[in-house]
Amino acid sequence: MSQQVQQFPEKGHPPGLTILFFSEMWERFCYYGMRTLLTLFLVKSLLKGDSEASLMYGAYTALVYAAPVLGGRMADQFLGYRYAIMLGAILMAIGEFILLGGTELFGLEVGIREHFVLIGMGAIIVGNGYFKANISTIVGKLYEDGDPRRDSGFTIFYIGINLGALGATTLVAWVGETYGFDKGFALAGIGMLLGLIIFYVGRSKYAEAPGLEIREEGRKKVLGPLNMVQVISLGSILLVPLCYILINKNVIKFESFEFPLMMVLLLCLFAYVAFSLIMAGIKEGGVWRDRMIALVIFMVINIIFWACFEQAGTSLTLFADRNVDRMIGDWEMPASMTQFFNPFFIVLFGSIFSVMWVKLSKIGKNPNIPMKFSLGILQLGLGFLITLVGLQFAEDYKVPLLTLVFLYMLHTTGELFLSPIGLSMVTKLSPRNIAGTAMGGWFLSFSIANYLAGGIATLTGAEEGAGDLSIAEGLDTYIGVFSNLGYVLIGFAVLIAALSKPLNKLMHGVE
Repeated sequence: MSQQVQQFPEKGHPPGLTILFFSEMWERFCYYGMRTLLTLFLVKSLLKGDSEASLMYGAYTALVYAAPVLGGRMADQFLGYRYAIMLGAILMAIGEFILLGGTELFGLEVGIREHFVLIGMGAIIVGNGYFKANISTIVGKLYEDGDPRRDSGFTIFYIGINLGALGATTLVAWVGETYGFDKGFALAGIGMLLGLIIFYVGRSKYAEAPGLEIREEGRKKVLGPLNMVQVISLGSILLVPLCYILINKNVIKFESFEFPLMMVLLLCLFAYVAFSLIMAGIKEGGVWRDRMIALVIFMVINIIFWACFEQAGTSLTLFADRNVDRMIGDWEMPASMTQFFNPFFIVLFGSIFSVMWVKLSKIGKNPNIPMKFSLGILQLGLGFLITLVGLQFAEDYKVPLLTLVFLYMLHTTGELFLSPIGLSMVTKLSPRNIAGTAMGGWFLSFSIANYLAGGIATLTGAEEGAGDLSIAEGLDTYIGVFSNLGYVLIGFAVLIAALSKPLNKLMHGVE
């Protein structure tokens, strides 16, 4: 290890990191731009009740993060990482522009507009599956094993993600709520096209990363004149109707019984991926077996963190819309724009954390990965408890905007302890021959978390907009749910800290 560290003395990062940084930044501008507006769009434009909108949002974001399981595997076995990312970018851009048919732009009936929305969401889901897992994998492959710059590189990459999110939650949110949802969705689509152009034009900068090219298996003819790459590309379009169905029918009702179709599918997929990863580890030997077991455990921890964190797009946005005083002077901040605090704090603190991990490593004080996860969850819980403080300053049943500022600040510092470290961890724990599959499995944990987040959000909502609950009852409900989440998360953080040593032992030296 010491020889490997000596091999990289204070070198700058690979030039390919810059291209991947800006490609991911614009892709996140696209994704978060649409997502920032989604819940308010479903409630205010498509006239959905809070619970239905939250479940649709949860199903959509769940599928967005489940799709990299397929996208990562297809890239590993057939497509190569570069083609997969470009295919994904094209599908996402198309999906954003299809969403325009779901707005009031063309004066269509609500029922017809909903079809356009679901088709557009489906295209974005499939495209994200190819883009998201594989661009993160390329970042990991820019660094050799043992390179101490890897965690710092992923944190820098994470800043790119959140610069895109910052632009989305300010510019796209403001344009969408001020000038119309159609303008917001169109702006998000333009952002995706910019990301595609940057990734293609700058391809020589990351060319040294292994696995970029289409695999030999991908070039084989399998259906008449069509090779495997062409069949996969066409088949990807056929996945869009499947996504349409899963979003629209994420829960199947049989008279008084409700069957949670989406959750059952996600849990079955998670069990399959976990089994596949552990079996792949067993083939590589005892060390890799233990590392794959550790990875699966961290996936479960990741699910709990993000199921609570992802209230930002649903319950916290509706809370901001109804029970937060958003006046800044004579200007009222749009409710969707309150989501901007998270990426703002990421950009503000991200570079500090990037340097901090390197400095702590040099003096031997860098917390191990389980402790970082524990501290991240602790801060997430404390963030939710901030709402109890805000309640003490509420006027006319609206808490001060500073409540969300401090809540998102603690959520963000918690995220920086967990999320970029998690991305880096996956690339270190996984054998190189299944790197894309492992990264897809990591994003599957986000998928389950996002669907659970939609379920949690239903506990806070008043049906049909401001309908059944008064503003006072709504405030009590929101504060009650958020504070309970805070207490549970703090307890869970203590449990992980207590188990940090056995977890660290399973990782066999990965830091």
